[in-house]
Parts: sequence; structure tokens; C-alpha cells
Amino acid sequence: QVQLVESGGGLVQPGGSLRLSCVASRITSSLYDMGWYRQAPGKQRDMVARITSAGSTAYADSVKDRFIISRDNSKNAVYLQMNSLKPEDTAVYFCNAFRSITQITSRDYWGQGTQVTVST
Repeated sequence: QVQLVESGGGLVQPGGSLRLSCVASRITSSLYDMGWYRQAPGKQRDMVARITSAGSTAYADSVKDRFIISRDNSKNAVYLQMNSLKPEDTAVYFCNAFRSITQITSRDYWGQGTQVTVST
């Protein structure tokens, strides 16, 4: 059974930093595009940052210049360095692994989520 296990969430004051980690098991994560999504109460789940299997990155406008996504394929892991955190960053953060197999089939896995709360 594929598992994505997130860690590193918690409570932080505005302006602070956190580093989220996601470790994948039973997949070769280097073959997957990896990403971080977040969902605040009553809102939809939105993409925060993604990194392709080739290493290209993309960010939501709201986190550009504050968050950095990276991956370590030797550890089957993806990370999200979050700096200058704001209260509006408060959400449950989910790790995602995605791979297209054919034009109509794909593999799409999610972690269980980790809570990030930015508050005084």
C-alpha cells in the first residue's frame, strides 16, 4: 500500500518559518511529480507548490518568494520550506504524488495532511 507521510506542521507566529516533510513508501518518487496542497476550513483544496520529476517548480501566487519546494529522490522525500508565514497560510497541508501512466490512466496519491497554524 502506497503511503505519503507528512510531518513538520505546528503552531507558529506570523513572520515565522516551518519546514514540512513528506516521505513516500512503496513508490519510486523520482518518477512522480510531487506537490503540496492546502485546505482551510470551509474552502477547497488548492495547490501551493509543485515539483516535477525533472525538477521544475511552480508556486501559487500567494506563496511565491516565501515558500520553497524541494525533493530528495534518494530519500523518497519532498519538502516545503515556508518562510514569512502569515495567518492566511493557516490550513491543513497535504502531500501529493502524481504520475501519468498513459493518456487516460494515472497514479495519484495523497498523504493524510498536517496542520499548520499561524497565529499569535
